[in-house]
Amino acid sequence: MWYNSLDVNHDGKVSVQDVQESKNKFTIFHELVGEKAKRVQVNFDAWLNKYIFGTGAKKEISESEFVEKLREAYKKDKTAFKREMQECFDCIYAVLDANKDRNIDLDEFIRSFKAFGHENEALVRKIFSMSNVNPENEALPVRDIVSAWVTFVTEEDSDVKDIIMEAFSEGL
Repeated sequence: MWYNSLDVNHDGKVSVQDVQESKNKFTIFHELVGEKAKRVQVNFDAWLNKYIFGTGAKKEISESEFVEKLREAYKKDKTAFKREMQECFDCIYAVLDANKDRNIDLDEFIRSFKAFGHENEALVRKIFSMSNVNPENEALPVRDIVSAWVTFVTEEDSDVKDIIMEAFSEGL
């Protein structure tokens, strides 16, 4: 499920084309220009190369390669895997938090999902509302979003509430 959410152009593989499309959409949707746009694009590349491709030299990764890479890391050391996933999602949400307030408001949420090729705004709004939105600022704390993704990727207990799994079940 996570893999498919990264396949921006929906061609069955995550590739540099997906990366480029996501980076371009993200900078356009958030109206980033100049040094700020460049920094976001560099950080986006770094995240994908480290956590998705696993190397800067790879140009694409298949779903089976991606799943196997995660499976092997999990089997090798569950604690280290969980720590790596925490770092992975901390890293990407540091990029996606365009205004750097450590919260993702509805507009940032919608723009970020659109950058990854998820155009169904009604569904994205529903997923946002399913999350733990802070009523004071009507935003999701980045730490809560990161925690939800870490739970999705690492939790073995199916009784634990999994907001990300619910989002994918809704059709994300």
